[in-house]
Amino acid sequence: MFKFIKQYVETMTGVAIYPIISLLIFFIFFVVLLVYVKKMDKKRVNILSNIPLDQTEEQ
Repeated sequence: MFKFIKQYVETMTGVAIYPIISLLIFFIFFVVLLVYVKKMDKKRVNILSNIPLDQTEEQ
């Protein structure tokens, strides 16, 4: 898939390398986010998931 995108971008005139850089930044951001979520402690996940249901504070 990346090969197809790279070939398509290379055929454009005047575009240079910017679309490839933006695609890599986008992809790397979500990969890092996925790794962060996978490594997150289960206790912290439970605490964060219960925040909307917590009725101890007044709104």
